Amino acid sequence: MDDTDRHLLTLLQANARAPAADLARKLKVARTTVVARIARLEREGVIAGYGVRLGHPLEQAAVRAYCGLSVAPKMGAAVIRALERLPELEELSAVSGEYDYMLALRCETNEQLDALLDRIGLIEGIERTHTSVVLSRKVDRRSALAASPQSP
Repeated sequence: MDDTDRHLLTLLQANARAPAADLARKLKVARTTVVARIARLEREGVIAGYGVRLGHPLEQAAVRAYCGLSVAPKMGAAVIRALERLPELEELSAVSGEYDYMLALRCETNEQLDALLDRIGLIEGIERTHTSVVLSRKVDRRSALAASPQSP
């Protein structure tokens, strides 16, 4: 991957539906070059798929939060199974540092988030949580499919 590929990926992350001609103009290359690069990046798995990002009003109405979890030794698998059943869970990552796992959560209201955090706190094996509510996004380059590890 070179600088042109990286720039192309940035442009596609901002708008995956941008016409090849527009991308070519911004990259200062031929349209056929853009088409060939996109095809190669798809073939190599760099571009895993395309998706829809929700906008107003659905995105604006959502309350999002990140929650760090400390889990008792040997309880990780059971905690993950319990968390997987929560429809409000967007992402679960094992992390280094103070917490064992980091959750990305999404609810419709603060009250729903509060109730969800109470339920999470009751899961056997969770020793401690720390939650930060997202106030606003400053940069978001993820699409629905690209953020999912199961995407094709």
